[in-house]
Amino acid sequence: MKAASGGLFVLASLLFLAVHARPATGADHVTGADRNPAAARPAIAADHPLTLDDAIQLALRKNEDLVIERESLAAARAAVTRANGAYDPLLQIDGTWSKTSEPFNSAVSGTAPDQLGPEQKTGEGGAALQQLLPTGGSLSLRARGSRETTEDPLALLSPAYRTRVGAELRQPLLRDRGTDAARLSVRVANADRQGATATLNRAVTETVAAVERAYWTLVASRQEVDVREEAVRLAEEQLGETRARMETGAAPKTEIAQPRAELERRRGELFASDEALARAENALKLLILGGVADPLWTQHIAPVEEAQLEVVPVDVSASLNRALANRPEITIASAVVNRRHAETAFARDGVWPSLDAVVSYDRFGLAGSANPGGSVGTLPSNLDGRFDKSFESLGRGDFNAVRAGLVLGLPILNRAARGNAAVARHVERQAEASVDKTRKTIQAEVLDAAAALETAGQRIEAAKTGREAAEVQLSAERDRYETGLSTNFLVLTRQNDLSRARLDEISALTDYRMARTEMARATGSLIEDRGIDVGGKAR
Repeated sequence: MKAASGGLFVLASLLFLAVHARPATGADHVTGADRNPAAARPAIAADHPLTLDDAIQLALRKNEDLVIERESLAAARAAVTRANGAYDPLLQIDGTWSKTSEPFNSAVSGTAPDQLGPEQKTGEGGAALQQLLPTGGSLSLRARGSRETTEDPLALLSPAYRTRVGAELRQPLLRDRGTDAARLSVRVANADRQGATATLNRAVTETVAAVERAYWTLVASRQEVDVREEAVRLAEEQLGETRARMETGAAPKTEIAQPRAELERRRGELFASDEALARAENALKLLILGGVADPLWTQHIAPVEEAQLEVVPVDVSASLNRALANRPEITIASAVVNRRHAETAFARDGVWPSLDAVVSYDRFGLAGSANPGGSVGTLPSNLDGRFDKSFESLGRGDFNAVRAGLVLGLPILNRAARGNAAVARHVERQAEASVDKTRKTIQAEVLDAAAALETAGQRIEAAKTGREAAEVQLSAERDRYETGLSTNFLVLTRQNDLSRARLDEISALTDYRMARTEMARATGSLIEDRGIDVGGKAR
């Protein structure tokens, strides 16, 4: 009774399709698309084979995001060099010449009665070397020499040669002792470089993961097209068999409506798969190609790798430990914490009053010739000479000066420094909390990736079993159809079941590949697993 009801339902369906189908003049009336099913869709020209490694290398060389991050890292490294430049010695050299005639309000100016002051000419030069110390102090070395001539009869020497060498050390004892602006700049630059390196690492990881996902999506899209083409071919065969039965009178003319409708439906699915394939191909090109002039934009990509692989178990505990040790996001967040630590130390140091210890020592030399217009008697022998004599005096240490002292700067209230220190502490705590949040997020990502990988692995065997069962069912149904025990409806249904089973298997394999990629990304091991250095170049 149930079999009869099913037969009536099938017959009614066929009659409905026959009534609404386009009228035919006879059993042999078919469209051009029936005779040539590929004529209505563009051919798939896959003329550029591409491996996954090749795709990754192209992306690492040409992807704009990586170019941006590499430039950011280069800028961060240059910033470190710039910050360390504060400790470069500074050499200053100067030279001056002057002519002076200052009036004296005195009766003993030493000049003629019509003059108010003697004329003095001076040529002077010097050099100073300054060095910032890692302790926050500074050391300066200085040397000067001059030649003076004067009309003052009270002067002992004219010309007179003066020399001087000395050193001064200034060391902060309170503010700027723990850290100062120079050390802050170095620590901040190093933290930024650490963060930029990790950011590039993350960009490389994300790029490789995106390329792998796009590559396997393209592989799956091509396989889907193959499945759709096979489904069209099977529908054409079924249509041919039905037409042959109609010609022999074994089947009514209305019988051709169902396989023809199914053929057109499958062609529509094939066209949709062609579009999905083109989109998948363009998505991969967007990741791996450079400028718009690259010739590969106008070529078809033929991936040469298959998604077949061995399912391996997941060690969740080891994956979590690896992720917490390797993920660049943690390094980026830690770099921010290091920067905040430096800023907090500098702000806290700024609350102290300034107290600097200053120590200096200078030696002086003097030599020259007796002033011809002077009133001084015999010139001492140790002063008679030129510059060389002055240097002798300098070397003997006949004249020197020693200075030691403390310089205290005590700001009243100091509210600005205290406010800066409080702000820095709060910002530092925010950065530390961000690290904890990043660790939790990464842990959740690893657990999600592990669950997805395990599920995808289980789906592969189930999909394979389902596809094998669908193949057996279709074969059995076709055998029954050939003996007259089945119908077009049941054969086409089994064909559709097989297509879905094949697509499910493709999806399971592709999902497992992508889950493997996501697991490697989540654990931070993708770069290492693919043999890529931090600069983003494949080895």
